[in-house]
Amino acid sequence: MTPDTDTTFEELEREFGKEIRDIVDECTDDKTLPKDERKRLQAVNAPHKSDKAKLVKMADKIYNLRDLKRAVPVGWTNERVAEYFRWGKQVTDGCRGINMKLEAILDDIYAANL
Repeated sequence: MTPDTDTTFEELEREFGKEIRDIVDECTDDKTLPKDERKRLQAVNAPHKSDKAKLVKMADKIYNLRDLKRAVPVGWTNERVAEYFRWGKQVTDGCRGINMKLEAILDDIYAANL
């Protein structure tokens, strides 16, 4: 199953092809691991992802960081928000060198929030 959905990888491949399935699979965390370990592995593994997976990672972080700035989840402290921005930067720093436009957007987000 893909994260946060009932969609299987087989369904993804049938609908969108093997390339898209592989990208989604590459970007999907192992939900059997504890959250802190999944987050650590995202940062450690980001530099080793395919260029297409790096693009997805950067775009996903842009969306998540903008959304977090727009509406902080109930119960989140300012420190938790700051922690998420620092972690997001660790992950996206490992994705650099493939899309200057996305990197510039991330640079602006981090400059305004770190």
